Amino acid sequence: MWIAVLYLWAINTLTLLAFGWDKLRAQRRKKRIPERKLLWLAAVGGSPGAVLGRWMFRHKTLKRGFSGRLFGILGAQAAIAFFILNGSALP
Repeated sequence: MWIAVLYLWAINTLTLLAFGWDKLRAQRRKKRIPERKLLWLAAVGGSPGAVLGRWMFRHKTLKRGFSGRLFGILGAQAAIAFFILNGSALP
């Protein structure tokens, strides 16, 4: 259980930092983190950190395709967590 908590804490912190780093690089017109990698970080458990990073840094908020994929990942993870925490929906 603690390993899962530590993992989620670490991946969300890493994802939040990646969004901040990418925003800083964008402002300085330097090489950026590809969107694919940012979405990958969200998909492996960092979606809360990604959503927080979008909000905190006001980063990638106007990119509809990116936003749709990010919230799709978040929704899928929320559904999986719901079924894990509440047991199977089937009797």
